[in-house]
Amino acid sequence: MMKRMIMMFAGMFAAMFTYAQSDVEQVDLIQSIYGIEKKAIVEEFIQPKVENRVPFWEVYDAYEVERKALGKERFDLLIEFGEKFENLSNEEADAWMKEVISLGKRQNKLVDTYYNKVKKASSPIVAMRFYMLEAYLLPANRYEILDAIPFPEESHE
Repeated sequence: MMKRMIMMFAGMFAAMFTYAQSDVEQVDLIQSIYGIEKKAIVEEFIQPKVENRVPFWEVYDAYEVERKALGKERFDLLIEFGEKFENLSNEEADAWMKEVISLGKRQNKLVDTYYNKVKKASSPIVAMRFYMLEAYLLPANRYEILDAIPFPEESHE
């Protein structure tokens, strides 16, 4: 099921990248579809105890709001790359990579922060499951995205 969800997300993302429009509504649509699928996976994989379900989902929903904001930033960076990759200067490539690296660090910090929040709201085991699931999904999504975007060529000027 997880692989199917990742493939669906990657396909939607690749289609959007192909017809790149930096439209907030399109990003929201993809994130809402991905969010519905992801929530089902989270429910199946994490399985918080009955007495911890409400606090867990409150924390998880707050995490998703922040994760989606970072996802929109990532989408905007990819749109920028799509518009410039054929004529990308070294300076633009360096600036773009600095933003990508910063975004990755913020994403990792977000997961770390929410590990502790999930642990307080439920249990260390549930928090560990949350962390493991995110540690699987985030790179899997990144790999699918990287597989869908063109590889930049160095200018021979």
